[in-house]
Amino acid sequence: MANPLLRGLALALWAVVLLQSSVDGRLDLLLRAAFHPLVSAAGGVLLVLALLQVLAGLRGESGGRRDGRLSLATAAIALLLILWPPNPSFADLASQRPGDDTASESLSFVLPPAQRSLTDWVRLLRSQPDPQLFDGDPVRISGFLLPVPGQPPQIARLLVRCCLADATPVGLPVRWPSGQPLPRADQWLAIEGTMAADGDQLVVVPATIRPIPRPARPLEP
Repeated sequence: MANPLLRGLALALWAVVLLQSSVDGRLDLLLRAAFHPLVSAAGGVLLVLALLQVLAGLRGESGGRRDGRLSLATAAIALLLILWPPNPSFADLASQRPGDDTASESLSFVLPPAQRSLTDWVRLLRSQPDPQLFDGDPVRISGFLLPVPGQPPQIARLLVRCCLADATPVGLPVRWPSGQPLPRADQWLAIEGTMAADGDQLVVVPATIRPIPRPARPLEP
């Protein structure tokens, strides 16, 4: 097979990776929704380039042996991504990232307690750190279980500005029910209960803990 045909195959497979990711929900695990159209556009461009390479091969153009090996290698990687899509562990990623510092962010408005997401609570507590202000407030949040060395696990979310490469975790301590096994790391949970002041921090006191599937769009801006 002429090298332009190999290059065309590699480009076409990478186009499939990008376009498939755009329609099967995989991008929601990797990238903020605002950037999804760029991935789709890149897939379209790669398809056009693949077609041009195939036409060049049909005209009898050729390349070097090294170029052919590189094309085969990149085609193999793309095929592996098509057959075995990535499924990142948020807990593993969060454990390797520094925590998010949202203290400098100003809140333009504050939602009622039961409507606040986990991220809303974290940002509110960073801007108003007195736990007594929120003692007894109802809480209804969801997130994944994040192990914390030397402490009980937290319920957490990942914040991204662009993609998983810049993701930072935010979490809330939870007063887990005694005598019950803890959920596994990375398990997504919906928790309803109240906030309680515990020394100089606020903890979630669950009334109900319910395992849930990972949300379609688990990353938060």
